[in-house]
Amino acid sequence: MSTRYVDHPLQPGDRVPNVVFDAISSEGKIALDDFRGRSPLLIGLFRGLHCPFCRRHVAAMAYLNPMLREKGVQSLAVVNTPVERARLYFRYHPIPDLLAASDPGRASHQAFGLREVGIDTVMAIRIDLPGELPEPMSVMAMDEFLNEKEGYQITEADQQMMTADHGQLVGQFLIDREGIVRWSFTEVLEAGLQTFKAPNSEELMSAASQVAH
Repeated sequence: MSTRYVDHPLQPGDRVPNVVFDAISSEGKIALDDFRGRSPLLIGLFRGLHCPFCRRHVAAMAYLNPMLREKGVQSLAVVNTPVERARLYFRYHPIPDLLAASDPGRASHQAFGLREVGIDTVMAIRIDLPGELPEPMSVMAMDEFLNEKEGYQITEADQQMMTADHGQLVGQFLIDREGIVRWSFTEVLEAGLQTFKAPNSEELMSAASQVAH
């Protein structure tokens, strides 16, 4: 695996490194170099599947995937869940035609400059989601509430990831055929700021139309 650590999220104009993952949706490996010279790529780098919002981000990528494929753009969702656990989850929650990969060591997050936020910062955040949460909650309490509400069963593999990545930021990057970032969306995880936001789909599709030419 050829990766490098950068101290800030990659921005449009930056060249992405090669990262090799365990494929979830098939056997074998998926490498970012596989797409160079072939097609643009939207890559989503998420926390583990124990994170309710990351499951939603993956579902959103699956929804947009057919429209992106019409433009010639491939999509790849990467989760920090060990591959066997992830395969079990997607067996019961299929994501047709969406490539998915496992990166429990978070090498891709480091390579794309998605840093970890300190636990004190995470603990200071209160999430207010009227209609979904009965009251503003801490990040950990929110995860527990939504996982129970959605019937997600935490396994030992999930628990190991949960203790390691509560402060891990997530992001999505649109990469052209030459391996250059052309659009990006990165999470903000700080007290007092809106968190767990999703990218604007219209903005993403507009960027995809430009990259596809």
